[in-house]
Amino acid sequence: MSRPLVKIGPHLLPNALFVAPMAGVTDRPFRQLCRRLGAGYAVSEMVTSRKELWGSLKTSRRADHSGEPGPIAVQIAGTDAAMMAEAAAYNVDRGAQIIDINMGCPAKKVCNKWAGSALMRNEALALEIVESVVAQCVPRGVPVTLKMRTGWSADERNALRLAKLFEAAGIAMLTIHGRTREQGYKGLAEYDTIAAVKAALSIPVVANGDIDTPEKARDVLAYTQADALMIGRAAQGRPWIFREVAHFLATGEHLPPPTIVEARDVLTEHLHDHYGLYGELSGVRSARKHIGWAVRGLPGGEAFRQHMNTLERCDQQLQALRDWFDELGQAHDRLPPTLAAANDEDAQADEACAA
Repeated sequence: MSRPLVKIGPHLLPNALFVAPMAGVTDRPFRQLCRRLGAGYAVSEMVTSRKELWGSLKTSRRADHSGEPGPIAVQIAGTDAAMMAEAAAYNVDRGAQIIDINMGCPAKKVCNKWAGSALMRNEALALEIVESVVAQCVPRGVPVTLKMRTGWSADERNALRLAKLFEAAGIAMLTIHGRTREQGYKGLAEYDTIAAVKAALSIPVVANGDIDTPEKARDVLAYTQADALMIGRAAQGRPWIFREVAHFLATGEHLPPPTIVEARDVLTEHLHDHYGLYGELSGVRSARKHIGWAVRGLPGGEAFRQHMNTLERCDQQLQALRDWFDELGQAHDRLPPTLAAANDEDAQADEACAA
């Protein structure tokens, strides 16, 4: 399925498969991993517009792009137009080449402050934020993109109306998750709204939500006519989904699943990068979710996950992982063709604004 490459301002992206910004997940090591395995574009996890938090360790890690291939895209979140513009300028000064506005996160701790997808209920404020951020970024040659949902609820689907306003205000690309805020990550994504937005706009439109197989990617592209796809939860523990989807869209054929050895080595490399960013104490704990997603659905995976959660040192974690995969490799050459995507909605909803 051939389609033109997506351009965001001056940046021509290598393909139309994007990594969704997910708080607590899409840090620099994970973004780089997905890029190496076929993603053409990755947006950072959400960075607050609250100035007093910019110097925190958490925010500094989220803003770490060292060694990352461009374009560097940073997502910002907040409810005050002036603060959002200032946050955009702050991140541009530190290397951001694209600024993305978060209007899609459904987490209660975000929406209770009227940020994320809650902004869709205040269209005047949403537009004011977009206009302020665009006015700050575009004169500096930095395009502004935006990610949102179909609306607040089934009775308040206003994505199409907002999309037209955002395009007129200077947004360079729009991503739509095919759920309302009320749905969170439950139920099924719908693509009629995305198709309607794509038909009405001239800027690139990206489809997001429930894209977890090559066939689903093909079908969503065909149905919505979107310019690109954004994949989030399905890449957790399965970062090679991007190359699998790319190969299927290009050829109509499936790539064989990764070998056990490759899966082991990919995860080991990712963990080394992860520890380098977070350090020993924080790194060994935050790595547990990535390991849990990677072994989910594999024979003995749940027992290993429980054991791995008792380990407190990076070297112990790495060795246990290698030993477990080596043992698995004695019985299996490759991973199973399909695995259930990481989908712990209830556990993730308040932490990870996942897609």
